[in-house]
Amino acid sequence: MEDEEKKNRNKGGRPSKIDPAVHRYSISLTAEENARFLTLFETSGMHVMAHFITACVFQKGIKTVKIDKATMDYYMRLTSFYSQFRAVGVNYNQVVKILYQKFSEKKASAYLYKLEKQTIELVILSKKLIQLTEEFEEKHMKKES
Repeated sequence: MEDEEKKNRNKGGRPSKIDPAVHRYSISLTAEENARFLTLFETSGMHVMAHFITACVFQKGIKTVKIDKATMDYYMRLTSFYSQFRAVGVNYNQVVKILYQKFSEKKASAYLYKLEKQTIELVILSKKLIQLTEEFEEKHMKKES
């Protein structure tokens, strides 16, 4: 019985794999080939070089990801601008309510006229922003076939 307990004892560590990768191969690359290989590896977005090599050998789909920092920065700023634009809309409603609560109708109308002029400028700015975004997408966001 003691022999069975010794056999079934948990030795600790990671459980062994069903099909471990034990076959290893070695290749030699020139400096130019190595630079090209590393470039392909970096653009693939994979984190493990062994997985990348296996994908290349067995011609699995290798994905390449190009991240354009300017595009990312533009969209981050656009998103932040959009949230500020929404905040202006919320504040706009609050200002209109307060104007009618705190001031006479004549004075509130005068302030609303000024607010309306600023709103028109904001709409023009918004249209210009949409136009610039469309131009940017046409120039920089084309999908390359």
